[in-house]
Amino acid sequence: MTRLQQRLGALRLAARKALVPFITAGDPSLAVTVPVMHALVQAGADVIELGVPFSDPMADGPVIQRSSERALARGAGLAWVLDCVRAFREQDAATPVVLMGYLNPVEIRGAAAFAADAAAAGVDGMLLVDLPPEEAEEYRAAFAHHGLALISLASPTTPQARLQRLCEQADGYLYYVSYAGVTGAAHLDVGDAGRHLAEVRALAKAPVFAGFGIRDAASAASMAMHADGVVVGSALVATLEGSEDAAQAAARAEAFLRPLRQAVDGLAIPA
Repeated sequence: MTRLQQRLGALRLAARKALVPFITAGDPSLAVTVPVMHALVQAGADVIELGVPFSDPMADGPVIQRSSERALARGAGLAWVLDCVRAFREQDAATPVVLMGYLNPVEIRGAAAFAADAAAAGVDGMLLVDLPPEEAEEYRAAFAHHGLALISLASPTTPQARLQRLCEQADGYLYYVSYAGVTGAAHLDVGDAGRHLAEVRALAKAPVFAGFGIRDAASAASMAMHADGVVVGSALVATLEGSEDAAQAAARAEAFLRPLRQAVDGLAIPA
């Protein structure tokens, strides 16, 4: 059983909602990434999504776009991101780490070579925003061979046939994009998202985590009522912006996430 499977199984047995923070590797500085990861675990993170900086992050809004640009300017390429995970694993062998990024840097290395390198570094899964499910089999097979989950995405605009396929193929967890748009927008309709989530959860063979639009404790709790977990990204990245001192960044990360942990705890997983 993989580290991610163990964590998701423990959450299910405890009827506990997953809290998954996203940060961009290398921002607000190279030195803060690993300390912030540890601080997020201390604040209650169940899984960490670590963004791989990319030059054209088409699914991301301005907050994460700017963080990716800053990280790339500092030299935070894919190899450096894997080094961060190795450093994190020196003190934390339990918390799953899922990389979130785009296909090009992985495709350049090749699916098998990347999967081997990522697994050796301590990565547990990968979410490739621009990898269509119809073209994912090579990556799915290579990742599975090395014990990595290929996390799928679904959204309110996903056609029914594709949604069915995504739900059947879901590995680790299914990332549900709560609205049609880029990360960081402020127009989340919880009621509408909840209706879509009910349909997705009825089809999915894996836990369904809701992301996009989670900004604070209130929105996290509202979405957690309809999902197996929530992902928070842009609001956390914005909170960390400018905190180039590792201790300050870690303190900000923990102070941001802890109220969200408190808000989603105690909510029973919907049947």
